[in-house]
Amino acid sequence: MQALVNKIWYQGHPLRWLLLPLSGVFAVITYVRRALFRLGFKPQTAMPVPVIVVGNITVGGSGKTPTVIYLIELLRQHGFHPGVISRGYGVDIQGVKTVNLGASAVEVGDEPAMIVARTQVPMVVGAKRVDAANALIAEFGVDVIICDDGLQHYALGRDIELVVIDGQRGLGNGLLLPAGPLREGAWRLDAVDFIVSNGGPAAKGQFEMQLAPTEVKPVKCDSTFGEYSFDKSQPLVAMAGIGNPARFFESLRAQGYQLALCQDFDDHQAYDKIQLRDLAQDLPLLMTEKDAVKCRDFAQENWWYLAVNAKLPPQFDEQLLARLREVAAAKQGNFHGI
Repeated sequence: MQALVNKIWYQGHPLRWLLLPLSGVFAVITYVRRALFRLGFKPQTAMPVPVIVVGNITVGGSGKTPTVIYLIELLRQHGFHPGVISRGYGVDIQGVKTVNLGASAVEVGDEPAMIVARTQVPMVVGAKRVDAANALIAEFGVDVIICDDGLQHYALGRDIELVVIDGQRGLGNGLLLPAGPLREGAWRLDAVDFIVSNGGPAAKGQFEMQLAPTEVKPVKCDSTFGEYSFDKSQPLVAMAGIGNPARFFESLRAQGYQLALCQDFDDHQAYDKIQLRDLAQDLPLLMTEKDAVKCRDFAQENWWYLAVNAKLPPQFDEQLLARLREVAAAKQGNFHGI
């Protein structure tokens, strides 16, 4: 099914025209919803601290999670105390839940588990992002909230909107769901504060982001335990359950890894030990960091993951920090975050 969807959205498959009437219905529904917020019939809740929404206008992964991690580190380096909120995709959460270090993907979602494992940032997940934001402030006293996804969750007031675009796939066929990958029309990009192009050329006014690979680490062990070595010349099986698995496989080949088999899975897919053991057979299994957090409890000795770090130009840092300071000063009158 995912392969057919990709053909329709990104490869010009003619089935898109059959789905176009449904896209028209979707356009009307989303227009009415936005209008209800714009006219005040649906309330938008402003937070007492700046809110940065990191989202996209397409379905599927575009690089939001590496961007969130990048922002966490950037803000910390400049004296801020950020926290993160998220929906917790694929998890039925009643109310809100704090993401503790070591939390499983089953409890809080794969991306929240990964973000906290990597950064130890204060984080709260919940279906209602306003409730999650209030809980984050009450429990941790953060001075900046980063909302992982939620560009279309208009109930949460936001001060800075950052959209991440897949630099390779772009906006696909440019059509709204279900005929295309768009949650909102391309016009939405004109209203956001920052546009980041992940892995592709940045248009005027955008910022190009590259994902730089780090060292390979074992899924089974905590990454703080010792030094690890991995022979990239050995044949291995690569797997990825992310928005654009092909990007991961291409990056491995570019780094010289010898891929005997590449297996893509649906984004956010859950795994089990037997499934992946049968996939790898006796070969090493190499996966993404997001996949690894879902496999920690049953990982084999020769299962590995490759983490990546986002790289953005200094101009992005300067402009985002300047905008954030303006917002913080307007909210607090006298901001002492730096």
